[in-house]
Amino acid sequence: MQLTKRLQAVADFVSSGGRVADVGCDHAYISIYLAENKIARSVIALDINKGPLERAKANIEKYGLDRIIETRLSDGLQRLKPDEADSIVIAGMGGALMVKILSEGHKVMHAAKELILQPQSEIYKVREFIDRQQFTIIAENMVIDEGKYYFVMKAVDAAGCKEPQKYLLSKREHFHFGRLLLEKRHPVLKSYLLWELGICENILQALEKEDSSRTSDRRDEINERIGLIRCGLKYYS
Repeated sequence: MQLTKRLQAVADFVSSGGRVADVGCDHAYISIYLAENKIARSVIALDINKGPLERAKANIEKYGLDRIIETRLSDGLQRLKPDEADSIVIAGMGGALMVKILSEGHKVMHAAKELILQPQSEIYKVREFIDRQQFTIIAENMVIDEGKYYFVMKAVDAAGCKEPQKYLLSKREHFHFGRLLLEKRHPVLKSYLLWELGICENILQALEKEDSSRTSDRRDEINERIGLIRCGLKYYS
């Protein structure tokens, strides 16, 4: 199974030898890759929709992995028991939905050894939630796949971490851009920050031509975002 750069970045964070829950499995590409390469000893592939789950089943059978990968129709983690997965993988969905799934399945989440998360949006909400749940992000990566930027993170229970998290700037910058990505001066993050800065400056320039209370609020919002981005770029200076 050949994965896209995005999915490969997700699969690379899964620890070897454990039981994996692939939440929102879609076509089960990650599940198949993990089983085929003997990274996971078993996989439970879950999806809320029957159509994608049927396609997942067909793909799993095609690769002859139906004894290793089980499929379940499930809304998030609802059909997963707390003792069934060492690694929980959630990729390709919005940050708010990801937080909702983990919140509703908090017992399952806290029973797992690691979370591998790839939110498509509102990444800061996911990092804030992880922090509130006493989890620590121990690895992060960013990739560009077909012209789009993707964040991937691996989190474990903070109680099992030997070193506490250190914040060189405020938690706010770290929640938005990733502490480890900033500290390692990840080149894709720098590209992302410069790209987003350009977008914000163009929006601000367009707003300067308008004058209303609504555009004033929007200007304040964009200026705040620009300030946040520039704080992130300080790591690269």
